[in-house]
Amino acid sequence: MGKSLDEVMAALPAARRRRIKAHAAELIAEEMTLRELRKAMGKTQAQLARRLGKPQATISRMEAQSDMLMSTLGEVIEGLGGRVRVVAELPGRPPVHLSVLGDLGTATKQTRRAVAKSSKATVGTRTLRSRAAAVKGTDSDDDDARHGPRSA
Repeated sequence: MGKSLDEVMAALPAARRRRIKAHAAELIAEEMTLRELRKAMGKTQAQLARRLGKPQATISRMEAQSDMLMSTLGEVIEGLGGRVRVVAELPGRPPVHLSVLGDLGTATKQTRRAVAKSSKATVGTRTLRSRAAAVKGTDSDDDDARHGPRSA
């Protein structure tokens, strides 16, 4: 039967055990939740909420989430004065920084603003469907063939 971790650690020299414990403490310190990060930056939920233009309850929910969109994470980190960098670690290769995701939060905001501005200029669902079809690379007439004509 195998040995437990405690047994293996006990068999190591004291100096080695101290180095292992110190390294473990460093690794633990590098990992933080959003809540811990916000607190480390000296910000309250209310302050971050004001900066992001969201209700404080939204910040509380974000901090409790175990999964979120990259754009949302980017927005929160930018609100704290930082930026998100994604690193892919693959076998046999050095780590690669994924630059496409780095500006995702900003790009998403800019896209929403552009769509909002263009939507205000031209009103009507037919026009918006045509734009959506153009973005997808389909023709709005193809959409009518599938779903039947729509009123404007």
